[in-house]
Amino acid sequence: MDPLHAIVIALVQGATELFPVSSLGHAVVLPALLGWHLDMHGKTFLPFLVMLHIGTAAALLGFFWRDWFAIIRGLLGVGEAHAVAEARRVFLLIVVATIPVVIVGFALEHPLRRVFATPLIAAAFLIVNGVLLLVGERLKKQTTELRALSTLGPMDAFVIGLWQCLALIPGLSRSGVTILGGVLRGVDHEGSAHFSFLIATPVIVAAAVLEVPKLIHDNAVHGAMGLAVVSAVVAGVTALASTAFLMRWFRGHEKWAMTPFALYCVVAGILSVGFLVTAG
Repeated sequence: MDPLHAIVIALVQGATELFPVSSLGHAVVLPALLGWHLDMHGKTFLPFLVMLHIGTAAALLGFFWRDWFAIIRGLLGVGEAHAVAEARRVFLLIVVATIPVVIVGFALEHPLRRVFATPLIAAAFLIVNGVLLLVGERLKKQTTELRALSTLGPMDAFVIGLWQCLALIPGLSRSGVTILGGVLRGVDHEGSAHFSFLIATPVIVAAAVLEVPKLIHDNAVHGAMGLAVVSAVVAGVTALASTAFLMRWFRGHEKWAMTPFALYCVVAGILSVGFLVTAG
């Protein structure tokens, strides 16, 4: 992969992974729109994107370090009894929310790899992503009372985890569908985003365990690791800035927080589909 292409994709990844606009969809569609001849079926392309996700995970760990520090202390039984109990409760919710996507991801790995590298399908699902967010915002308006994040239970986490499975399809945003899942369970946008970003970490780590060894194995032939590491750093720095922005955004725009992202996805998806069909 050309270094310039890699850095551009890293910037896009860092900016869109946490925004509810599907980073994976952008990573698949953007090269096709720009006429870049990238081998998306190659052995190192998917592991390269996973390296970018590792950069994003590092940014999330840095931003939410207090949450993870509290969870680790709680699992070790360090601290006051109520703090330990709360930390273990949050950890259980993260585990419960992660189980569905792990099972579905393993079961559908090969079919998803074929769909993964299809720009037209990813562009079409960008439109679907936007429509989902718009519908979710409309349904949220019917909620009379919002719940605090601290009221989430195992069933809430499991339902959010089921929503997360949709993000295995390029074009559907992981953060978007999980925030939507939280909102539809009555949690406000900020709380839903907070939980969404927490459960992103184990999913990214699981993907890294599967894919990064392949990148290391092929490094001697393709020389891909150095560029992947630099790109991961770029994606991480961009993701850190994106996280800070989004948490402020959701805190201050409860009534219509997802609407701008939804409209962007619909417009971008329609334009991309039109271009790809015409060009094809």
